[in-house]
Parts: sequence; C-alpha cells; structure tokens
Amino acid sequence: MSGHSKWSTIKHKKGAADARRGKIFSKLIKEITVAARMGGGDINGNPRLRQAVAAARAENMPKENIERAIKKGTGELPGVAYEEATFEGYGPGGVAVLVEILSDNRKRTVADIRHIFSKHAGNLGEAGCVSWMFDKKGLIAFEKDRVDEEKLMDLALEAGAQDVRETEKEYEVITDPTEFEGVKKRLEEANLKPAYAEVSMVPQSTVRLAAKEAQQMLRLMESLEDSDDVQHVYANFDIPDEEMERLSA
Repeated sequence: MSGHSKWSTIKHKKGAADARRGKIFSKLIKEITVAARMGGGDINGNPRLRQAVAAARAENMPKENIERAIKKGTGELPGVAYEEATFEGYGPGGVAVLVEILSDNRKRTVADIRHIFSKHAGNLGEAGCVSWMFDKKGLIAFEKDRVDEEKLMDLALEAGAQDVRETEKEYEVITDPTEFEGVKKRLEEANLKPAYAEVSMVPQSTVRLAAKEAQQMLRLMESLEDSDDVQHVYANFDIPDEEMERLSA
C-alpha cells in the first residue's frame, strides 16, 4: 500500500506543473465527458460525474470548461467518442501495474502503452494477469504533522470508514467506494484537510524496490502518466521514503 500512496503524493505535488502543460485538464475533461455520457449530466444522480467534477474543481478548472465537457457527454454539443479500457502488465522487479485509458483510437493506444512498458524494463500482460491483486477503495490521505491521529481515527470510523492505516509520513483513511464521498465530507466538515482523496485501486500487497529497479519503476510510472490516453496508473511497488525522495527530486 505504501508504494501506491507515495506515488499518489508525488503525483499530486507535481499536479500544478501538469496543469500548466494542460495535461491534467485534458484528462479531466475526458473523464467528465465519459461519465456524463454513461450516467447522464446530473451530478446529483451520477456519482462518477460528481467525483470527476470535484477533481476538476480541485484543479481550478473554469466552470465553463466543466459545463462544456458535460454537454459533450450528454450529446448537447458535438464531441469525440472515447473508449474505456484497462491494460495490465509488469514493471521492474515483477511489480503489478494497472493502466486505465480513455482513447479515441485503441490500436494506437495499445501500441503506445506496449512501447512504454518495454522501454522501462516492463512488459504488457494479458487481461486478468494482475487485476486480482488490487481492490477498489476510497483513499483519503492526511499528512501526519497536520492532523491528530486519535481525532482522525474516531471521526473516520464513526463516519463509516473501513480502516485507518499509518505510513511513514501519512495516515490513510480507507473506505468502501460507495462510502467515499460521505466519509470525505464528514472529515472536511471537521476541518481536516486531506493531502489528497480519490477512489483508487489499492494493492493487497507490495513489492519492495531499490536502486536501479526503483528508478526504472518511477520512470515507467511517469511515462505512463504522461500519455494523453492514460487516465490512471496503479502499481504495487514499495520504495523506501529516503530513496523515493532522492529519485523524484
């Protein structure tokens, strides 16, 4: 679990730079469009759309961009038809990797993802080869120096969280995906501000990496995240904090 949360922390910290490149906005717009297409344009009746809009607002996306993306999804405005798919594979050291994509050209995307894996000491696998190692969970993380552990645990469990786990630098509140929004809202109402919060694929176990394999794994994650068609990347690696910070500097 710790490897996943460490990558999420790095990813969110570099989010401002990604937003300047327009990459984050582009991916969020795709997600909003697809969510609206599949479940309708009413955020109150469409949990996936509600989460996508919340993520867009957290990145300070202009309201008109959000509304336009929703209208493209509902068919009120012309838009591109995106296909959803999940690719599975292995990274350095046998790390399990899940890649969720939204693409208007699956053939192109498969070739790109395969190339990225092979370039960074990994390989694309068959459907189902690693997905069994992950569970879909709500994940709400708090920096240790910004929250009281006892208060967080009491509030989280009272609000319906499944567990509160401790890593080297964070507390992680784990929820069922259906309880995620309610737990997050309850914690925020108590003035507890999360470092990040997302519905995620959380690994059941982790693979410890160091030195060259750790560096290769981070480069694989960065390259996958940088692909225009990739929405989310999940992996079960674990890299010691000290080495993680040195490699991601």
